[in-house]
Amino acid sequence: MARGGLAGIAGAGVTASAQFLLVVVVTRAFSAEQAGAFFTATALALMVAGIAKLDAGNGLIYFIARARTYDYRGVSGYVRAAVVPGVVVSSVAALLLYPRLGPMVLVLPCMVCADILLAATRGFGSMRPTVLLDGLTLPVAQLALVTLVALVADASWLLPLAWGMPYVLVPPLVLFWLRRRVPRTPYLPGTGRDLWRYTAPRSVAAAIQAVFQRLDIVIVAVLAGPAQAAVYTAATRFKVVGQLANQGLAQAVQPRLVRALADGDLPRARELYQAATVWLVVLTWPVWVVYAALAPWLLDLFGAGYDRAAPVALVLAGTMMLATACGMVDVVLTAAGHTTGSLANLVAAVGCTVLLDLALVPGHGALGAALGWAGGVIVKNLLPLWQLHRRYGLHPFGRHSAAALRFRSWATA
Repeated sequence: MARGGLAGIAGAGVTASAQFLLVVVVTRAFSAEQAGAFFTATALALMVAGIAKLDAGNGLIYFIARARTYDYRGVSGYVRAAVVPGVVVSSVAALLLYPRLGPMVLVLPCMVCADILLAATRGFGSMRPTVLLDGLTLPVAQLALVTLVALVADASWLLPLAWGMPYVLVPPLVLFWLRRRVPRTPYLPGTGRDLWRYTAPRSVAAAIQAVFQRLDIVIVAVLAGPAQAAVYTAATRFKVVGQLANQGLAQAVQPRLVRALADGDLPRARELYQAATVWLVVLTWPVWVVYAALAPWLLDLFGAGYDRAAPVALVLAGTMMLATACGMVDVVLTAAGHTTGSLANLVAAVGCTVLLDLALVPGHGALGAALGWAGGVIVKNLLPLWQLHRRYGLHPFGRHSAAALRFRSWATA
């Protein structure tokens, strides 16, 4: 788990760095209005892709991890049952959104297919495809193409297309990896039904989660204008550090949590949860402290006027420290099979964010959006934390926390 978690975090670090540099390039090369329009378009694309993938990837992880006992019998059927609906939904969304977002939306099926297939590789216990493709190749290629547009073309309308094109490369490369490992077995009756019975509540939850992650940028653009959206995006760019670090650890831990909870091995699940939480805190809290202390100077990297978003950075840092201290609570909750409970928690979080944004953004702009986002994050983490304590007695910190820091013995276990 240590090796897989660190690999995921390394990929997350490259992704976060590339995304940060991409924002610097865009804000430096284009006006605040042009940058804000680009950030709003990419936020909408990621939001739609997050909805269209229907959380089929997590469903695949659940069933592939459990199928190990049966030599992965029927796994190829699960993969087909997961990929086809996502590709269909994303294709329809691309056609509907093309008049508004342009050619960028044509890569939506590739974005969705890549996410689902990469999840399948993690179900087999391998982090390598996710790290190499999603963590390294994709963000670096996006940064390179966007930089090329900024240096050569100087045309803001090409930015979304340059950002989206690298997604085309990922699905064929992941399919090549899977074809060498997925046994060719007949399609077992009930495979699709079983997958979507488990995944259906998570599909709705994933859609809400996708909206939750990107809605604040869109709301700021609508209520306060694209210039404020650019300022808000720049100031909150560092939140991907915590999100991607959490994602990197979760990708390594999730299959093990599923197996532990499926076997009723609560002590093992507790150990995994506490070990992942302490590493998440150790690796991210220093980042938030430094960001809060240096925010005015760091924000100057984006260009003149962006330093006025320093209060947004302080809200971001404090909220992310609280969130990481809760650990990957939603991952644990869904690994235990409580997908409906996870959905209810997300609905409450999004509702809190929207209400606060509507009340605060018109008068306070980017700071109001940051406060609304913070309220949603707090709800999103504290509700499942309370549910895990009540149902399983699980806590993010405990006797396994100190042991997790003994890295050498943990990594070789």
